[in-house]
Amino acid sequence: MKKVQVLKKSYKDYLQFLEEDDREEMDQLLKKLQGKKIAMINATEFGGGVAEILHSFIPLMQDMGLDIDWWVMHGEKEFFNVTKAFHNCLQGDDACLEQQTIDTFFKYSQLNANKILNWEYDFVVIHDPQPLGLVAWRKAPDISRWIWRCHIDTSTPNLDYWNYLQHYIQQYDAVIFTMEDFVGEGLDAGRLYFITPPIDPLSYKNIPLEKEEAKKIIDRFGIDSNRPLITQISRFDPWKDPLGVIEVYKIVRKEFPSVQLALVGSMASDDPEGWDYLYMALRRAGEDYDIKIVTNFNGVSNLEVNAFQKASDIVLQKSIKEGFGLTVSEALWKGTPVIGGNTGGIRLQIEDGITGYLVDTVEECAEKVLTLLRNPALAEEMAAAGFEKVRKEFLITTNILKYLRLFNDLL
Repeated sequence: MKKVQVLKKSYKDYLQFLEEDDREEMDQLLKKLQGKKIAMINATEFGGGVAEILHSFIPLMQDMGLDIDWWVMHGEKEFFNVTKAFHNCLQGDDACLEQQTIDTFFKYSQLNANKILNWEYDFVVIHDPQPLGLVAWRKAPDISRWIWRCHIDTSTPNLDYWNYLQHYIQQYDAVIFTMEDFVGEGLDAGRLYFITPPIDPLSYKNIPLEKEEAKKIIDRFGIDSNRPLITQISRFDPWKDPLGVIEVYKIVRKEFPSVQLALVGSMASDDPEGWDYLYMALRRAGEDYDIKIVTNFNGVSNLEVNAFQKASDIVLQKSIKEGFGLTVSEALWKGTPVIGGNTGGIRLQIEDGITGYLVDTVEECAEKVLTLLRNPALAEEMAAAGFEKVRKEFLITTNILKYLRLFNDLL
């Protein structure tokens, strides 16, 4: 286990995003929680939405006066192959749960648990399946409250995997899902909480950029900013459907020959499968030089992601399964229209036909892309409605307030 060091943030800078009533409630809850110690645990320091949230969440809570640490568990490739299988099967993949998988998961859970035996935290928040098993080594008696935060879509899980992991889930004092539809069978309703993931409006990924400035940044990746651009920003993962996005582009190009596609992704240390899907996307793109596939290994950081979202005509998140999809809120925050897969947490962000479009197929997605390209006024109207929804519901200040309420409940 490794403790992550984070850059400082100022809570005062974020007060502008809080309504007066929420600010007063935040102050009251912070007073009640003074002196309490909090630990957040996940699988990776960089790559993916959870790590991104924690890089903002942790320093903001520290600046609020709370004693909070962030720990990342240790794992080798064999462990992350197993936990990627857990991730996929909790989202519905059909695979058999083998004894070797169970043994590997137990081995690394025990290895990392050695670090927590002497902990003195009041709240321990575990993110996603990778560190889920640590709860089996909590001290007895234990006055700390353990919380499992599931960020993925578990609405139709592989029951072999779900039933196995439920043995661990039942040991938690509270379980957080993004939405009620994700709650699997057999969980105690009295321990359930629902919290959506947030975006940080003042991070490099979301700070205001002028459109011309954003275009200059993405020009470095071979984008012609004078031509229409469709972008999807996500991991290279079967659930994000990058190959389907390429097919959408090919249909759209028949009517808009000047259109370009950018697939922008981050390669995470806990996602060994990501490289396979990156190579599949590169093969599918072939020699079409209007398809740009770039990652953090090509110099894409948070600022470049910000620029792609700002400068694009349309952002896609054509997921087949999606716990939430932070890129939807990110793009809407920048005033860019979004078309998303009709699944999971994307439905919480996109009201179909109001803040964007929800789609089920490649053909439907291409049709909606063409609709927005032909109707820039409609695209602008949808994006404005989406911005307002994000402002009210999906900023990190709202997210922290919900966690403080949960901690207070568990006291």
